[in-house]
Amino acid sequence: MNAQDLKQIQEHGSSIEAVESQINTFQQGSKFINLYKAATKPDDIIAISSLHTEHTDNKQYKLFSFIPASGAASRMFKSLFETLDKISSNADHVLSDDGTFQSPAYFFSHLKELALCHSLRQALEKDGLNLDSLLENKDYKTILEYLLTDKGLNFGNTPKALIEFHHDTDGYHYAFEEHISEAINYTDNKDVYLHYTLSPEHIDRFLETAKKVIPKYESKYGCKIHISTSIQSPSTDTIAVNPDNTLFRNDDGSILFRPGGHGSLIYNLNNIDSDIILIKNIDNVVPQSKRDTIVECRRKFISHIKYLFEKRNDILRKISTGSEDDKLIDEAVTFMKDELNLNISQDFKKLAKSDKTNIIKEMLDRPIRICGMVKNSGEPGGGPFIVKDEKGNLSKQIVESSQINHNDEQQEKIFRSSTHFNPVDIVCMTKDLDGNRYDLTKYIDKATSFISNKSKNGKPIKVLELPGLWNGAMSGWITLFVEVPAETFNPVKTVNDLFRPMHIA
Repeated sequence: MNAQDLKQIQEHGSSIEAVESQINTFQQGSKFINLYKAATKPDDIIAISSLHTEHTDNKQYKLFSFIPASGAASRMFKSLFETLDKISSNADHVLSDDGTFQSPAYFFSHLKELALCHSLRQALEKDGLNLDSLLENKDYKTILEYLLTDKGLNFGNTPKALIEFHHDTDGYHYAFEEHISEAINYTDNKDVYLHYTLSPEHIDRFLETAKKVIPKYESKYGCKIHISTSIQSPSTDTIAVNPDNTLFRNDDGSILFRPGGHGSLIYNLNNIDSDIILIKNIDNVVPQSKRDTIVECRRKFISHIKYLFEKRNDILRKISTGSEDDKLIDEAVTFMKDELNLNISQDFKKLAKSDKTNIIKEMLDRPIRICGMVKNSGEPGGGPFIVKDEKGNLSKQIVESSQINHNDEQQEKIFRSSTHFNPVDIVCMTKDLDGNRYDLTKYIDKATSFISNKSKNGKPIKVLELPGLWNGAMSGWITLFVEVPAETFNPVKTVNDLFRPMHIA
């Protein structure tokens, strides 16, 4: 590396040590997770009916909704972009109606049922165009241009947060405001806190839109809504390398830095000062009228994590006084095994009392998370597993397919035996016994960074993604898996998903 490289690295907020560590990771290759077994009911995944639900008063706790919303909606409209390209290159292109729910033909035949149709009509009318006439004349090119490009709504370069997902008697609702109305159901305080992670270019527009939307919720529910935003810090960007693991350089000779993936958001989460943090993806929301089960499940999560937090703190408080009472140790072990499903070594019983209390402190003095898990129905994404580390310790982890050595027959068999998948429905407690925030960066398993092959300007490169937010970034947390109903998972991965019954008010 030369002087210009050092200057660029410093200006990017990174360090020589970080870059050298990343190069070392490229050289050594990705380390696969060692699956011990799939997490299953009832031992590893517990029923939601078994949660403690008497801790229902949330007034003494500050709740914060943390919503990753950085990505543009381009993938949501992928099939429509492809249709626009075909029509643009062939004016006589005819939509093939294959009868499938996800087809462009289905989209156009049901377009007027969508909330986003409201904005599309307005964009067309500004230029003297009528949506009904365009549909009747099958002028799909004009419709798509006004929907996807800067000729109209520019949804191809708009975050999902700012797309109207639903409509009901109260009007049309953006994805981000559905999170607001949902969050209101969880807090018993007058203050409602939400944090959205966004791309820098979308922040101003998001805040302007939120400023217009928030008053109607404050007026309707008599609350004060606090919205905050953040971006993935450039300091968490990672380098790209050539196939021989040398630094890839742009045409001007500079180092190519790329976003480090959603694992970068652990640093954003680390800055949230709240007792309880609820994590959910921006596109996994439904209208208010379809939300009863979702709210019920999340309130049970909140109640249970408060119970665990208070029980954990009571044990740590007693131990911190220097007590090594056998009864206290037995109480702690029972709590860890029966309530937290923590794996305790068989050698534990042979240890001296002081060693036992030290282990109890080490195992309990960590952030806690409850992760909802849905029965596997073929959805893509990670799932709940029991993982064995290099020291032979077992822990609960959410594992993605990319973390598995699929060439290992035994590992592949375990991976395929998974009965549940991760919908990203997580409730966290990130404070310690004294009410101080844990430094969440201390609980990252940095060995779970993932290397993938991509291209830049037609040249092959290798890129590095940081440990995923709910994967390796939370590896060192106390983790509970709880089965939740499938109806709590309603992501909008494609625009046609908005036609599903759970998205129609």
